[in-house]
Amino acid sequence: MFARLARAVFGTSNDRVLKQFSARLPAIAALEPQVEGLSDEELRGQTARFRERLAQGEGLDDLLPEAFATVREASKRVLGMRHFDVQMIGGMVLHSGRIAEMKTGEGKTLVATLPVYLNALAGKGVHVITVNDYLASRDSAQMGRLYNFLGLTCGVIVHGLTDGERREAYARDITYGTNNEFGFDYLRDNMKYRLDEMVQRDFNYAIVDEVDSILIDEARTPLIISGPAEDSSDLYRKVDAVVAELVKDKETYEKDEKLRTVALTEGGAETVEQMLRAATLLEEGDLYDFHNVTLVHHVNQSLRAHTLFARDVDYIVNREGKLVIIDEFTGRMMEGRRYSEGLHQALEAKEHVEIQPENQTLASITFQNYFRLYPKLSGMTGTAATEADEFAEIYKLEVVEIPTNVPVIRQDNDDEVYRSASEKYAAVGTLVKEAQARQQPVLVGTTSIEKSELLSALLKKEGVPHAVLNARYHEQEAGIIAQAGRPGGVTIATNMAGRGTDIKLGGNAEMLAEASFDGPREGPEWEAHLAQVLEQVKRDEAVVKQAGGLFVVGTERHESRRIDNQLRGRSGRQGDPGASRFFLSLEDDLMRIFGSDRMGGMLQKFGLKDGEAIIHPWINRALEKAQKKVEARNFDTRKNLLKYDDVMNDQRKEVYAQRRAFMQASDVSETVEEMRRETIAAMVAKAIPENAYPEQWDLVGLQRQVHESLGLDLPIEAWGKEEGIDEVAVRERLEAEADRAAAARAADIGPEFMRAVEKSVLLQVFDAVWKEHLLNLDHLRQGIGLRAYGQRDPLNEYKSEAFNLFNTMLDELRERVTSLLLRIQISPAAPLPEPEPVMVTDMRHPEPDMAGAAGDPWTHAPADPAFAPAVAREVEGVDPRDPSTWYRTPRNAACPCGSGKKYKHCHGRQG
Repeated sequence: MFARLARAVFGTSNDRVLKQFSARLPAIAALEPQVEGLSDEELRGQTARFRERLAQGEGLDDLLPEAFATVREASKRVLGMRHFDVQMIGGMVLHSGRIAEMKTGEGKTLVATLPVYLNALAGKGVHVITVNDYLASRDSAQMGRLYNFLGLTCGVIVHGLTDGERREAYARDITYGTNNEFGFDYLRDNMKYRLDEMVQRDFNYAIVDEVDSILIDEARTPLIISGPAEDSSDLYRKVDAVVAELVKDKETYEKDEKLRTVALTEGGAETVEQMLRAATLLEEGDLYDFHNVTLVHHVNQSLRAHTLFARDVDYIVNREGKLVIIDEFTGRMMEGRRYSEGLHQALEAKEHVEIQPENQTLASITFQNYFRLYPKLSGMTGTAATEADEFAEIYKLEVVEIPTNVPVIRQDNDDEVYRSASEKYAAVGTLVKEAQARQQPVLVGTTSIEKSELLSALLKKEGVPHAVLNARYHEQEAGIIAQAGRPGGVTIATNMAGRGTDIKLGGNAEMLAEASFDGPREGPEWEAHLAQVLEQVKRDEAVVKQAGGLFVVGTERHESRRIDNQLRGRSGRQGDPGASRFFLSLEDDLMRIFGSDRMGGMLQKFGLKDGEAIIHPWINRALEKAQKKVEARNFDTRKNLLKYDDVMNDQRKEVYAQRRAFMQASDVSETVEEMRRETIAAMVAKAIPENAYPEQWDLVGLQRQVHESLGLDLPIEAWGKEEGIDEVAVRERLEAEADRAAAARAADIGPEFMRAVEKSVLLQVFDAVWKEHLLNLDHLRQGIGLRAYGQRDPLNEYKSEAFNLFNTMLDELRERVTSLLLRIQISPAAPLPEPEPVMVTDMRHPEPDMAGAAGDPWTHAPADPAFAPAVAREVEGVDPRDPSTWYRTPRNAACPCGSGKKYKHCHGRQG
């Protein structure tokens, strides 16, 4: 009650923010006549004057009114668009480091030009992040005209650019690109070996378009670059044949659709064990014996593939015979993305297509931790308010709702609920035919390709002409959406998030003109044709408005309220008339899985009969509660992912900072010397434990290790017989001998050349041990959830063990660098061993895997196997036939025997 009274008197926090920014509007408006009087050259000269004032100590906030007035005027001259006052407020919200929620059709792309220009004046770079390459290219081309007019440079980062092109684009004042491209460039930069090869500069300011899609939906999974692991495609096929038979009996497994988990029943485990034995896959012991852990993993993933994932819903098999994931939020095919933990391979086996090899992580980062690298971050979208708590908790971003320029008059009808899906689709078909008869355009939203094609078949049967937009026809996306507002037009679309193209009533004149004109897009013929099409579109617009505007029909509720709101928001833009209605059935996934158990009983009380619909506000509220449950579950998933990644993020920041310091240093000899001393100290401490008696010393083992690791033949065993010798004396003698050997090697090849070798070796070994550390963390994370059965917190266990693994990695780094530099054989005349570049063939941002405890949403992108240190091949004296010459071969390196297997799976196999 008191809160309601306070809001009535003082307004909401949103109202207060809007009032604060609205107070600056008169100052901007007062400058408009003055700026209008400037010539084009004088207007362009404003940029240089603003930069001079910044150099003299003024702040960006001081320049805001004049800068915004300048952009508004430039936009009128270059783009033919004048910023509304609400767009000015949106620009101020973005400049202040907040999220601006603006309805569809309010011109968010134009709004961004205001803070982008103002912040670009500082010369530190501004990044504008979009959801796909098409929007990045379109917006940079359109808005780039405005920035170029004002004397700023604008670039774009899209897939397929060379490093040189990327470096040039990042050096510009403003850079457009997708979240994936920016994130992968960051990871790749931290895999380079020279500073001048890096493409990004220091982070400054970013505006994220469709911020909810990028920072919420796509943040459920990290960006990962990975290299190839061992091929086990034959095993996937054999296990798939077994599981395909197993799942025919539903008593063999238990499935939880809410959590998207599946597990074998006790009887199922016995059955599959017998089937695996019959298929000669289980040769000894029981299924759950330790040595069969890999087989259990393959069975579990194949079981998930057969029971939790459906073709044409979760993925499709494209024309090239490749299995491609469908984004549940946009309905688009996500080329290049792969499920993790062998699930993608299990799906490929299920669909009998070529099985791509598995991969291991080389570098990774979550979007949460990537975007928190920016000192200043803001975003814009049509739907953020429902996720305001998450934005505040994870990103420290406040959501501000910006009022529309013209009041929204769209009529949002209550949902209609039917008993069965067939009744629902019949009702949708009837409504579509009625709307088409009165020339009202209809946009029908579906949740999957399967359902969009089912509805398309139904409308074809009814003789209703329509267009279909889903992952199968994504190439025609912009054209289909742009024409969805024509009189009587019917468009079926699989999800509408981040489409980036407005539906204009009457159609998009420019696209219509281009589609119906064969000649060049210039000259009197083109102008006459365009004018003719514009006239037709105006007439069509009047017809559509008379018919009631765009009618949005939802055939199912999505898990997230935001997706429903995005679909609704396509209608009623800029004060246009419009309507929306959702058609549901008790067979819908959301109703069936997440709806209240009492929902069916409640509908019975309302008197729901076959072929009839129930329409009541209570239904809407019940569905909203179900959606909130799912949103809360997804938030927990993202928070859980972030908690684990924060552990790695601390290590990642430390490694990347240290690596960059090595790259910047011209001389790393002190670091190398310190590593040598620490390595020797560790060897001695292991052989001569504290407070141990001389007879307990392992000097024979120490002598052998010094020979193997440092290449030094020293009579250490004899030293132990000397009177008064102790641990300190042994360590000092070893250090002196190692120093002499290092100095002699430097003298042989030249001190300057030796410094270059040291730096090259240090960087390459650093990368090798970091890669192995990431693999160890992957393995640790996969099984850490089981610690909960022992009444221990998995996260605390992960933190503790990850810390120990990190220290082990540092020890390994010191040992390898010391060993390589004391053993490496390089002729002074030979060129410096160049690091082999990490030629990443593909990088992926995996599809969210909501499997909870049954799976981990981390997945991989293949990179070139040449990531291993090149210097290792310079070590002489390694005989493939003599294991005693192999020294300390890393467990994940290729076995020196030449088998092609990893050392740990060949001669390094333990036991």
